[in-house]
Amino acid sequence: MAREAYNAGDGAIRVLVVDDHPVSRRGLIGLIESEPGFVVCGETDDPAETRRLIRSESPALVLVDLSLGRGSGLDLVKQIRQLAPSVSILVVSMHEERLYAERALRAGASGYVSKSESPDRVMEAVRTVLSGDVYLSPEWSRRLLNRALRGTGGDMDDLSSLLSDRELEVFSLIGQGCSTRQIAERLERSIKTIETHRDNIRHKLGDIDGSAMVQQAVVWQLKLRGE
Repeated sequence: MAREAYNAGDGAIRVLVVDDHPVSRRGLIGLIESEPGFVVCGETDDPAETRRLIRSESPALVLVDLSLGRGSGLDLVKQIRQLAPSVSILVVSMHEERLYAERALRAGASGYVSKSESPDRVMEAVRTVLSGDVYLSPEWSRRLLNRALRGTGGDMDDLSSLLSDRELEVFSLIGQGCSTRQIAERLERSIKTIETHRDNIRHKLGDIDGSAMVQQAVVWQLKLRGE
């Protein structure tokens, strides 16, 4: 929905917030609107509404969560980049940065910041991408540099590198206990398409059976959470 810009003034930076979690969305809106020179011009949890608001509200920056109740956040980033090439896109997500940051940048995002970061760090990311630079956390920037210099990666990096963006989304949702039907509804794809992705994942993981794939997906999710 579009929002009345209560603190809009000449030169205010217009920000669109896309997040399917109401509490998280409220927090981001409050943070942005507490900063001088910024105004939230719209908020939504829907990809189609996002595209409409970009056309009608002309934001300079879009904050996007990768976990959307309808559709894929990575797909939405790609769509925004095609629709509005000059718009800055910052992904603000709880997903593991080491798994999704590079993918988000390849999709067209200008930066990636975790929802667990401090408000000051989130605003640092906002200002960085608005200045035309790319934002990643200092920790992940160092990790990328070390990996480039040493050619090293971890088990989770190796696993995720085997899978396409969509396959990684499907694999993550399998690990969270979602059924094929639930994944299809979440990603707005047909059940047959999700079954094809599952088959491709099983093949890439060594032609394992469905039960073994589910087990690996669950173990992988536990490792991501440090359990």
